[in-house]
Amino acid sequence: MSGEVTVAGTPVASTPHPPVATDAKRSSAGAMRRAGARAFPILAAIIGLLVIWYAVSYLLLTENRRFLLPPPHQVVIETVGNPQVVAPMLAALGQTTIVALVGLASAVVIGMGWAILMSQSRLAERVLYPYAVILQTIPILALTPLIGIWMGYGIPARIVVCVIIAVFPMISNTLFGLQSADASAHDFFTLNKATRRQRLIKLQLPAAIPSVFTGLRNAAGLSVIGAIVGDFFFQQGSQGIGGLLRTYTLRLNMESLFLAIIFTALFGVLVFSVFAALDRAVVGRLFGWKNR
Repeated sequence: MSGEVTVAGTPVASTPHPPVATDAKRSSAGAMRRAGARAFPILAAIIGLLVIWYAVSYLLLTENRRFLLPPPHQVVIETVGNPQVVAPMLAALGQTTIVALVGLASAVVIGMGWAILMSQSRLAERVLYPYAVILQTIPILALTPLIGIWMGYGIPARIVVCVIIAVFPMISNTLFGLQSADASAHDFFTLNKATRRQRLIKLQLPAAIPSVFTGLRNAAGLSVIGAIVGDFFFQQGSQGIGGLLRTYTLRLNMESLFLAIIFTALFGVLVFSVFAALDRAVVGRLFGWKNR
């Protein structure tokens, strides 16, 4: 607001202040720049993938072999506009989503309980940790026949596959976090004669939160893989996206196969992105880590 001020009885015109951008505008512009910076590599990767896809389809494959890798526009035309292809695929993807989420929840509960038990006893850690390593190192394809024989070939067997694949990151990351509490903090709890339960709830579990969310992020992606692998091998009950992959492969239905692969990839990226965002939001708010 312009006006006059008096200096030693002489009126002097005050200089109007230049307009200043509001904090909201600056924040919005900064958020748009950050979103654009994050989106650019993804868009560049998609464009590069499409270019390679077209190049292989038209330059490396002859016309009579192009059915092995149909170009992207042909995949879209043959499948996206056909409800008989898209509707079963979306239903199968929903079934796989349920299996993946149930398997992930089970892996989180089992993994955290396993890690908490090991953190409370050196003997328990020496006895139980090798079993966790064995679950991680044995190829899941070697276990699927046994799982099918013991549990049948339906939904429960698929969930077990998810748990076996996803549980190790929860065990290892949670155990690391529980054991990462500061030694001086442990000494403080010891001086105050804290019980084992108080030490666990008030010291070790809060210190383990960043590691737990790292394990959750990794386990989420592995749970998706486990759900698809289970769908692929266990065909009883509602069909998942992995079952459709197997069906399309046997029939050499390449357009539908590629659409199912695209849906599967997008599903995996979405699940990983959701839990990565949850990791940043929760850990960033609690610990002030903005660039996690």
